[in-house]
Amino acid sequence: ARMNGCAMPVVINSGSGNQGLTVSMPVKVYADIYKIPHQRMIRALAVSNLVAIHQKKYIGSLSAYCGAVSAACGAGAAIAYLLGEDLTRKALYRQMADTITNTIATVGGMVCDGAKSSCAAKIASAVDAGLMGYHMYLHGGHQFVGGEGIVKKGVEKTIDSVGRLARQGMRQTDEEILDIMVGR
Repeated sequence: ARMNGCAMPVVINSGSGNQGLTVSMPVKVYADIYKIPHQRMIRALAVSNLVAIHQKKYIGSLSAYCGAVSAACGAGAAIAYLLGEDLTRKALYRQMADTITNTIATVGGMVCDGAKSSCAAKIASAVDAGLMGYHMYLHGGHQFVGGEGIVKKGVEKTIDSVGRLARQGMRQTDEEILDIMVGR
């Protein structure tokens, strides 16, 4: 309903209700399923929002890059945080960073062609990639590494490369999408 313009208020992230739903609902569902204490869930929601905002800083406010990907990276990292309570800080950071990298490597090229009902499917795909990224790390420490596509050595350099792709590489894509949408 939200993707088709439902006027009900929702939390936003980076100016988007769709991204707000993406950073919050998966985290809330996991917290409920695993009976996570309220304070830890609140911290996880903060993690989710901040990870998404951090990525958007590099991407910019308007891009053909689908914001659900950044939001899903945030949700995946937050779920890793939720379920990694017994880990050391260093191990938890690694788990969250690898979840972000794995998510970006999987769906890092999804384009935005305007808010509409198919955004729900894009959100589902991005969240699924975030969960897969987390499970890749969880079951064997698997991660995509620098040199595999847009993935660079280290999560911050990978986030930077996504920003470059979204800001510079998708400039022409954004114009073409708009031309297609208006029938030019």
